[in-house]
Amino acid sequence: MWRAVFVSLSRNRTLKHRVMRWGFVWRAAARFVAGETLEDGIRALRELEAQGIRGILDHLGENVESPADAERATEDYLLALDRLAALGLRPHLAVKLTHLGLDIGEALCERNLRRVVERAAEAGTVVEIDMESSAYTERTLALYRRLAPVYPNTRVAIQAYLYRSAQDVERLIEEGIARIRLCKGAYQEPPHIAYPRKRDVDASYIRLMERLLSAEARARGAFIAIATHDERIIRHALRRIEEWTVPREAFEFQMLYGIRRDLQVMLARQGFVIRVYVPYGTEWYPYFMRRLGERPANLWFVARHLIRP
Repeated sequence: MWRAVFVSLSRNRTLKHRVMRWGFVWRAAARFVAGETLEDGIRALRELEAQGIRGILDHLGENVESPADAERATEDYLLALDRLAALGLRPHLAVKLTHLGLDIGEALCERNLRRVVERAAEAGTVVEIDMESSAYTERTLALYRRLAPVYPNTRVAIQAYLYRSAQDVERLIEEGIARIRLCKGAYQEPPHIAYPRKRDVDASYIRLMERLLSAEARARGAFIAIATHDERIIRHALRRIEEWTVPREAFEFQMLYGIRRDLQVMLARQGFVIRVYVPYGTEWYPYFMRRLGERPANLWFVARHLIRP
């Protein structure tokens, strides 16, 4: 119920323009968003690095409506990569394909993505391709398949709540390009496409995670970013990693900015690679709404924050 409500709110453009003018809403969103400028994102990256935590810079934006908007977004990504390189920083870069023009045309989006991936390769860093709603899954994976053999500095997200994900993972392993950020999924999907119950999503996540950590998958070059804040799943992963003697270069943990900071620090202190998504930008409203919809605890945190004297 919560997810359906907040995903719907995230798509409401009228509400978006009204809400973003309310200062108290931004104060709540600042828990999950580093700020509205690139420099805000860089500040947050440095704060994380001081704790031994690596970063993924996420320039917020999606579903642009014109080629000019897609071009501006691409230039923003390139500017961010140049700025980071000048500062000697090498966080990964997260991109949404609808931010680069996927709604307008696949050819346009691919040209823009190639520019970003090539610049990232020059800077010695990785581009993480986000997965959006199931309406984009096939096109996202098709584009990733075209780029991944040429650009090993690319990864793609797979959502455990989709029924199709087991087949997608197997195919990527077989093709030798299973460089995957495994997440649960943050969009509202119908029950014929995605598991509707949390326990089934969790079970799917564990199955996919174990498959990607398996010796057979690793022999084919599989890499998994275990992207979850679920402590039970993280502890399960740690047991399997120890039991199966999984090398550190075959996996990492990922979390979102402002969520389960205690777990982030714990994993870093244990010597694991923990990478945190650091979102920034003026288009923070849809992202914020989805974070509220993911976990009721996020909503209660915001409520406490807003009523605090």
